[in-house]
Amino acid sequence: MAKGNAVVGQSCGPTSVINSSLAGIIDGWAEAKNIGRALGMRWGIEGFMAGQIVDLSAEPAETIAALRRTPSSILGSSRHKLQDEDFPKILARLKEHDIRTLFMIGGNDTMDTIHRVTEYAAGRGYELCGVGVPKTVDNDLYGTDHTPGYPSAARYVALSVQQAGRLARDMQKVDPFVIYQSIGRDAGWLTAAAALARRDEADAPHLVYLPERAFDRERFLTDVEAAHRRFGYVSIACGEGIKYADGTPVSASETQDKFGNIELGAMGGVSVAMRLHRMIADAFGWRGEFQVTESLCMSSIDRAVQTDLDEAYACGREASRLAAQGTSGRMVTLVRESNTPYRCTMGTAALADVAVRARPMPDEMIAAEGNFPSETFLAYARPLVGELPEYADLKYVPAT
Repeated sequence: MAKGNAVVGQSCGPTSVINSSLAGIIDGWAEAKNIGRALGMRWGIEGFMAGQIVDLSAEPAETIAALRRTPSSILGSSRHKLQDEDFPKILARLKEHDIRTLFMIGGNDTMDTIHRVTEYAAGRGYELCGVGVPKTVDNDLYGTDHTPGYPSAARYVALSVQQAGRLARDMQKVDPFVIYQSIGRDAGWLTAAAALARRDEADAPHLVYLPERAFDRERFLTDVEAAHRRFGYVSIACGEGIKYADGTPVSASETQDKFGNIELGAMGGVSVAMRLHRMIADAFGWRGEFQVTESLCMSSIDRAVQTDLDEAYACGREASRLAAQGTSGRMVTLVRESNTPYRCTMGTAALADVAVRARPMPDEMIAAEGNFPSETFLAYARPLVGELPEYADLKYVPAT
C-alpha cells in the first residue's frame, strides 16, 4: 500500500461503544510505525467534504484511553447519502491531506460509502485502502455474528423491560398494561432482547412483536386479553418497524429519510407504541402506559457490557492491522466460536456484500406463534447481554 495518512469517520446513529472502536483504530494505527497520522472526520463524510478534518494523532494518550468509556459519537455523525457530485470533492480532500487509508465505523450504508469511495479512487488511479468497522444497535449487518454496540443496547432494553415490568405488575390495578417500544426498522434483534428479562412465566414481557412477522390487530388483541386474564397485567415489547401484512407500517408513517427509509422516530408522527396503546384502550377500556426510549439505548454507557466495549476496541485495532498490511475492501467481523464459555474471534467480510445486504432475525429465532423470541434466540443473546439483576419477591403469606 502507498504510505500516507489515515482518516476515520463515524456515521449514522451512535452506540455506547463506538468511541471504543475509534480508540482501537487510533492505537492500532500508532503502532503501525512509519505510515502516517490518524485524522478524523468531523460530522462524517459531510464534514470531510467541507474540510472539517482534525488530527487525532495530536490528542493526548489519556484522552484516547478515556474514549473507551465515552458514550455517543465523539467525532460527530451524519446521514448523508453520497451523490455523484460528491466524489470529486472527496477525492480532492484525500489528495489534499495525503490520505491513503479510509476507516469508517458504521452500518451497511456506511460500508457502502467506503466501498464506493475506494472504487471511485481506484478508477482515477489514486491508491486508497478502505476498511470498515461494524457498528449498529440494530444488529442487522451481514457477515458478522453480532455488531459492537448491540450487546450494550440489548442490555439496556432487557433492563428497561425487566424494571418497567415490575412497575406494571405492582400497578396493575391502575394501569393493567404497558408497552415498551424499541428502535429497529426492519430487524427485531434489539426488541427481542426484551425477552431476556423473563425468568418466570408471569414476568415481563408477555408479548414481543418483531418486524420480521406481519402484525395482525385481531390476533394481537386476543393475545393481550389472554395474557391479562392469566397474569392480571400485560407487558408488551414492540419494534418500531412492525408492519401489517400488506407492508403498511403500524405507525402509519409515510415520511422518508435521505436513504429512502421510512422515518419511524419523532419525525414519523404517531409511534407504534401509541397505536398499540389506542387499540388496547379502545378494545378493553383499560388505562395503560407506553414507553418510547428512542435513541437512549445508543448512548447508555452506564449499562454498557464490558465484553462489548472490549470487542469494539479490538475491532478498531484489527481494522488498523489489516490496513497496515494492505488489506482493503473488507469489514472486520466477529465470529462466534462458543456460547459456553462465550468466545468470539475476528474475521472479515467483503464491503460489497455488507453494503447491499441486511440480516433480519432468522425464522428459528422466533417462536411459531410469532409473538415472542424462541429459545434459540435467547441462547444466542444471553452471553452477549450478561446476567441481569435478581430482585426480591414476597410470598404474600395471608395474615391470620
